[in-house]
Amino acid sequence: MAKYLLLIFIILSAASFFVSNALLVVKTDHLADLEEDHQELSESYEMMVGSQQLYIDELKNLSMSLSSLKSERDKLEEENLRMGELNSSLDNSLFGLENLLGVEHQTNIDPLRAEQLTIEANKRLFFLHSIPNGVPIQAIRISDKFGPRIHPVKKKRVVHQGIDFKANRGTPVYATADGIVEYGGYNKRSGFGKLIILQHNFGFKTYFAHLDAIKVKSGEFVSKGQLIGNSGNTGMTTGPHLHYEIRHLFTAINPEPFLSWNITNFDSLFTKVKGVKWASLKEMYPLNQHSQLLQ
Repeated sequence: MAKYLLLIFIILSAASFFVSNALLVVKTDHLADLEEDHQELSESYEMMVGSQQLYIDELKNLSMSLSSLKSERDKLEEENLRMGELNSSLDNSLFGLENLLGVEHQTNIDPLRAEQLTIEANKRLFFLHSIPNGVPIQAIRISDKFGPRIHPVKKKRVVHQGIDFKANRGTPVYATADGIVEYGGYNKRSGFGKLIILQHNFGFKTYFAHLDAIKVKSGEFVSKGQLIGNSGNTGMTTGPHLHYEIRHLFTAINPEPFLSWNITNFDSLFTKVKGVKWASLKEMYPLNQHSQLLQ
């Protein structure tokens, strides 16, 4: 009996082993299939995520490009607006320059016209810096003019070779054109006292006499409007003032037309002042304001 039971147990165990082994093989194969499917799904998911991220990056790049384009467009619109305002301002400035120069107006100011106006303005400014003009001092008044007079100290009739500006002692005195200091010191023989002589272009000189103080030295270059001294009462004088002369090739000429000479009445000097041969300047500057340059 025991033998039969043992045989049955062995048969059942063997059957159970083979069945379990078969099931294990099936489960293993199924698990392998599942793992393979999982791997494929994982790879597909990663591809999908990668593609999505690529789309996101592309969208970001596109958004940045659109933003950049909008910024560039806004800058261009601002630049166009600014250029329009600049052109309008430039047109107004050039029309104003025509008025300042006293030349004939043109309806349209093109680049050539603008260049001509600029050349004309620069020429005038060059001469206004080279030839004495304007007042040398902020004076109380003109106390004596150019021409014959009774000398206040000598008490005899002489030619007054300059203009006297009544001014308090210490009033600043300025150069009326670019130049070089020919002399700066006390000149006893002339009666001018402390005197400054400046040399300018085209044979002009200016004299500043009866000074209280001299701010420049001989040989020094000076520019128009530069402080050169202070008015005083030195030399042969009866009171504090500035004696101012303009000379051309050693000949004194009336300074009065030069006092009011400026860029707006530029051509007037060449007709008012007869002692200078202005015609010889024509090679450097067309004295006729209606010259071909500005027609």
